[in-house]
Formats: sequence, C-alpha cells, structure tokens
Amino acid sequence: MAAETVSKGFGLGRPGSRGSLGVIWSVFRARIKIITRYKGAVLLESIIPVVFAGLPILLGSAVAGSEQAAAANFFSYTGTTCPSALPSDCATLFRLYMLMGSNTFMIVSLMLWLIGYWVRREQETGTLEALYLAPAKRLYILAGVTSYTLVRSLLAFVTATVLGSIVFQVNPLSGLFGAAIAYLVLGIPALWGISFFFGALVMRIKEANSVIQLLQWVLAFAMGVYFPVTVFPLLLRWTAMAFPPTLMNDAIRSTLLGITSIYGPWYVVLGLMLMAAWTVPLLGYQFFGLVERRVRRDQGVGQF
Repeated sequence: MAAETVSKGFGLGRPGSRGSLGVIWSVFRARIKIITRYKGAVLLESIIPVVFAGLPILLGSAVAGSEQAAAANFFSYTGTTCPSALPSDCATLFRLYMLMGSNTFMIVSLMLWLIGYWVRREQETGTLEALYLAPAKRLYILAGVTSYTLVRSLLAFVTATVLGSIVFQVNPLSGLFGAAIAYLVLGIPALWGISFFFGALVMRIKEANSVIQLLQWVLAFAMGVYFPVTVFPLLLRWTAMAFPPTLMNDAIRSTLLGITSIYGPWYVVLGLMLMAAWTVPLLGYQFFGLVERRVRRDQGVGQF
C-alpha cells in the first residue's frame, strides 16, 4: 500500500503517482476553499469583461454617430473584412469581436495574476520556504495552483460570455463555437508557461501589485483586445504576433466570427498553437527553476 503513494529513496519518502496526484488535489482544493469565501470576487471577474467590451462599443457609436457606422469604420480601418454585407450583421460582429477579446483578456490576466499573487503571498507569510522542505516536487504544487487558476478563469469566461451575450444581444453559438473553445483550451498550456515566467519575476523582485498593474495594460495592448495587431508598425506587429495570447485571441475570434486570421489559414494557426503549447510551458518552467535556484542561493525564497 505504501509503495503506491511513496517511492523508495535514501531514507527520504518521495510521493509516488498517487501521492503526486494527492498533492495536486490538495493544493487545488485549498485554493478553491479560499476563493469560495469571496464570492463577490468571482462575480466581479465575470462583469469586468462585459464592461471592458462596452467601452469601445459605446465610444465608437458616440463618435461615429451610430453603431453601424462605428462597425463599418472599425472593419475598414483595421483592414478586416466583414463576412456580411448587411450593416446590422456587421454591427453584431463588432460587438461580438469586442466581447470575445475582453473575455480572452480576462482569462490571460487571471492566469498571470493568480500565479503572481500566490508566489507573493507565500513569500509574505513565510510558507514558501516550507514548501521547499516538503518531499513533494514543486512541479506538483505548481500544477495544483495552475489547475485552480484554469478552473477559475474558465468559470469567469463562461459567465462573462453568457452575460455579454444578453447585454449586447449577440449569439456566440451562431459561429463555430466548439472550435473556438477548442482553440481556447489549446492555448491554456502556453498561458501556464507565461505564468511561470511571471511567477519567477515576482519571486525575484518581491513585488506583485505594481507589476500586475503595469503589465495588464501592456498585455491588453500587445494581444490586441480592441483591434487586430496588424495596425501596429511592422516591428511591433511581429513582436505582438509572437506573443502566445495574441495567437489564442486571434484564433478564437477568427473561428467564431468567420473572419480571416492574421496568421493565415486554419492549419497554420493550429500548427502555431500546438508548437506554443509544447514549447512555452517547458521554457517557462525551466526559467522558473533557474530563478528559483538563484534566489535560494543568494537570499532565500522566504525573505520579503
């Protein structure tokens, strides 16, 4: 029985496969129990994307004189072709374009925020070093935290999509919604990798709030929440297109709205997302481990 949960070592128990899954589940359950005490936070995370999507819609309509004119100006300026010739259909796509961009931005933001705040909270409470003394590998602890961030992010995405569909009177199910969700799921591993980079940065500089407040707007700008990144100058455009959240955001939008992807045909988009799903998590975890070892050697991970 013990062999199922602990593997042999030099006098030190190491979790086996069942024990490793137990570590992941324990961390995941602990984070879920904590967030259930703050139900308002989950509700707010679902409302914020709707508000973010409403800002450019209302502002564009006020400047252009009507929503149809705002949609026509948007598609014309960004070089995006509206799949329909009817102004009312283009206005609907314009609203759905903004809503899906805001929802995707919320998922990316939550993945980074929650990992960064977790690292910082463990530092401040002095429990981060205790985790390094436990026989469980840090990979399983990080897997538990990232699984929690995934569930919380997807819950906010689904709720915001339902609320936004009601408020803006759009129907995401009219497009290839299943394929869009598949792209969303495929983009999650790359977000995990980026969250490892971000967690390493927080561990190193010992600050989370100011970094998050700065990077969230850089993130929104880079991934093209309110516009395709093709409007950027050439160098900035290629830099933004190399950013995995930009790829995921464009894949979801182009699939759901039936517009042309800035990356090319669907098989190019799929290939790029598969490559990002494999390489970014590996690079992110290696970077996290490198920074972690340097911090432990120089000053200790528990100091803040």
